[in-house]
Amino acid sequence: MWAHGVGRIALTKAMVAIYGIPPAYEDYDTRGKTDPRIVHDVMRSAGLPDDVIRARLSSCFEAYVRYLDALIDDGHPVQTMPGIPELVRGLSLQEDSLVGLLTGNIESGAHAKLRPTGLLPYFRLGAYGSDDADRRRLPCVAKQRAQTLLGKEIPYDQFVVIGDTPLDVDCARACGARAVAVATGQHTYDELASCSPDLLFKDFADSESALRTLTARQV
Repeated sequence: MWAHGVGRIALTKAMVAIYGIPPAYEDYDTRGKTDPRIVHDVMRSAGLPDDVIRARLSSCFEAYVRYLDALIDDGHPVQTMPGIPELVRGLSLQEDSLVGLLTGNIESGAHAKLRPTGLLPYFRLGAYGSDDADRRRLPCVAKQRAQTLLGKEIPYDQFVVIGDTPLDVDCARACGARAVAVATGQHTYDELASCSPDLLFKDFADSESALRTLTARQV
């Protein structure tokens, strides 16, 4: 999905309101980072000590979600990328697939962004930046929740992590999941190819073809 920068706008407002210092974004790459990691890094760069950052983090995210909801309710555009609604619905209909949301966004922020798309009900579980600031640990959270939901052990080699940044590929590699990259974000096709994902798509516009590829049995 593309929310036209609404998360960055809302988080900037929240950090200024709670910490009293504009975030030092100039040389910081937020792509693929978890929300808690972003706040810690940019506020540390702005000169705040870690204990102050931690003490106000909950208040910062409460303000963030308020700003986020207000911006979206006021008509800030949130759009799905080509083929995504069809692909998500198609995956959710597969008898042997469980669709989850693994994201660096905090849970309430992710839900706020997804709500206008109508896709939130298709994600039966989630692992969020609010669960752990380290993206590499989120597959473990997702695994535990999937196993609780299904009542059985699910090995990591049955997991597929789909994302649009090198950190998503790294996240999959860290746990032994299948890594799928799609160049509909801020990283180019070639940048993602250099990370050697198991599958690489320019986009999911041809959702039927993408669905066949993603659900094909691995040899």
